Amino acid sequence: MTISYLALGSNLGDRLETLQKAVELLDQENDIQVMRKSKLYETLPYGDVPQENYYNAVIQISTTCEPLQLLEKTQAIEKTLGRERLIHWGPRTLDIDILLMGDEQVATERLTIPHKEMLKRSFVLTPLKDVYPEATFQGKSFDELITSTGNQAEVWLSKESW
Repeated sequence: MTISYLALGSNLGDRLETLQKAVELLDQENDIQVMRKSKLYETLPYGDVPQENYYNAVIQISTTCEPLQLLEKTQAIEKTLGRERLIHWGPRTLDIDILLMGDEQVATERLTIPHKEMLKRSFVLTPLKDVYPEATFQGKSFDELITSTGNQAEVWLSKESW
């Protein structure tokens, strides 16, 4: 079993219901067990496309999947829950990103682990800190990394909980 971390985001439809359903579908997979969930955060959209705010969270899973197999499963769940890939960084019903998979390092056209953008995004680092508080990256604590993103004010605890 490999401990892995997935980032989840939604800004179309019932954001909370979509994230809850995604976690439920992941946990129903025979080779995936959801271990922990972060708090739920509301965040400003990333990029230049005008759109509604996101709900973001991170979950810790235990899995026997290989990296590309996990990617296929997460993308199938995105599609099941209405994800359409129309605009880069555009609105979406669901986005699931593989952040970390044990000490796996993958660099392919389809997948990069650790996620190549995670250290630039406070909407990923803040919930990741909830479920993996002991981690450090490049010798820096989460607080140092979150501050260095310059976008920490764009993330706040949601009034809804899950």
